[in-house]
Amino acid sequence: MEEIFIKDKILNLSDLGNVIPKGYNYYKKKITPGLQLNLPDACLKWYELHPPDIKITDNQVQGTKAFIEAETKTGRLKLENELEFVILHRAGDYLLLLITTWRNTNEMWESIYFKKADQFENYVPMKFNNDHKGTYCVWELGIVLHERNAWVRFIESKRDEKAKIEYLNNLFSGEV
Repeated sequence: MEEIFIKDKILNLSDLGNVIPKGYNYYKKKITPGLQLNLPDACLKWYELHPPDIKITDNQVQGTKAFIEAETKTGRLKLENELEFVILHRAGDYLLLLITTWRNTNEMWESIYFKKADQFENYVPMKFNNDHKGTYCVWELGIVLHERNAWVRFIESKRDEKAKIEYLNNLFSGEV
């Protein structure tokens, strides 16, 4: 394979991409699939993402599922007969709740919430100050890639009940 050198075409390359603070070291996180959440208008595959030494507790999972149920009952979270997945991510002192739905054949739509992991208050929606928004981090992308491939297999299938069950049972676990 021929190497392509692009440095000559970009001015001031030394000033670009310096978003990683000095001293930062990447570390692996663990992905654990959980029991799906079945709601009247949706079925949510469940993933827990956390550092290997800080697990997400059963109370945190149950509280998060109760929050999602309440949000859908009130209509604040509108789910429309969808297959989807949830990532409950332990990120430092916070729990991030990412609810991703498949819409318009092949699009991922996402609602993001957060809360302090050790407190009992409810999740709040994540707001952004401009149109350029954060999406998935490097750890969450491991799940997203798996779900993308699972969804493609589903949309290439007969999309019958058997295919839906296969999609729901196609879960990822491991380190990212």
